[in-house]
Amino acid sequence: MVEKFNHLRIEDNGNYVICYLSNPPTHTLTSSGVNEIHTFLDQIEKRDDLRVLAFTGDGENVFIKHYEVGELANTAERNLETKKDKQDPKELHAFHTMLLRLRDLDAIVVAGINGNTAGGGCEFSLGCDLRIMADGNFLIGLPETSVGILPGGGGTQRLSRLIGSSRALDLILHAQLVSPKEAFDLGIINKLVSEASFNQELISYCEDLSNRAPIALQQVKKIIHQGLEMTLEESLLLEQKAFDVTMNSKDAARAMRALLDTQENIEDVSEFKWEGE
Repeated sequence: MVEKFNHLRIEDNGNYVICYLSNPPTHTLTSSGVNEIHTFLDQIEKRDDLRVLAFTGDGENVFIKHYEVGELANTAERNLETKKDKQDPKELHAFHTMLLRLRDLDAIVVAGINGNTAGGGCEFSLGCDLRIMADGNFLIGLPETSVGILPGGGGTQRLSRLIGSSRALDLILHAQLVSPKEAFDLGIINKLVSEASFNQELISYCEDLSNRAPIALQQVKKIIHQGLEMTLEESLLLEQKAFDVTMNSKDAARAMRALLDTQENIEDVSEFKWEGE
């Protein structure tokens, strides 16, 4: 990747890529930052070797502080000045389409939450497939109701799907920020890692995922996301189709035969070299 970005620093490790989000000194996410991520995804989506894409903060002890409040305030003030008619939106905002592109990416998308994050930063992490967070004196959450708005970047919908509507309502209505441990206990965070060794822990997490069966991982991601919007019968058919995809892969055939030949337990199976075919 040769393109230079103002708000992104890209570390390309072959099968996994780490994207560092940067906007000092505020460490907020802006519309220009969102546009850069779209441009970055234009490049990433063309790659067939990518297995894991991780986002983390380039600032110290902060992932994304929140979405730039100045931009939101300017929009609200313009609406009042122009007495803009309240109309139903005709299309999704660029922030929404950005997170939907992450959902539809073949690669597993990881949010490496290295510090505080709230509002749009928390929503960004919720739009990733997996979330790991540094276990330090940090806070995460959706406090928008404290300034008279609501989480508008998918927070109401993704958090309720993740932890249930009642818990999501309680957190959002009270504008409550929680600690990494509380977020882990609620099921918002998948894994807590050491603050002191966060970067190495993130790399290890990405390496572990990138060394797993790529076709199986792609299919699992796809059918879990799509199955949430289906009836059980429809989602079971989707799973069956995805299972057939894996059962028609050379990787699976060779791996299962190797397991039988070595007589190892499946949980202790030796590292297998996946070809992605």
